[in-house]
Amino acid sequence: MESIITNIPHKRSYSIYILFCDNGSYYTGYTSDLKRRFQQHFDGTAKCKYTKSFKPLYIAQSWHIVDDKSLAMKIECYIKKLARKEKEKLILHPEILDSVFLCKFSYGNES
Repeated sequence: MESIITNIPHKRSYSIYILFCDNGSYYTGYTSDLKRRFQQHFDGTAKCKYTKSFKPLYIAQSWHIVDDKSLAMKIECYIKKLARKEKEKLILHPEILDSVFLCKFSYGNES
């Protein structure tokens, strides 16, 4: 049997996430592996001073995109600048980002 090798590039997936921390605050970040990154924040090994001081309790909301690290970084920056009430609205209605960034994201509450 002849093997066929294809040159299909691997598409990398990114998640933008909002964590709810034990002091009642929200922390926003992005990653290529959401489960691993949450565990790092939880364990205090994430090289993140904020979540070392204020342990994350759960993932309040997350958005997933494929093959666009630059967009993931822009979304993270956008969310970080939002006021608390705006973040809470975004957590309840994650589809809001679709219209802000003119894209269709997949999203999921991972809590």
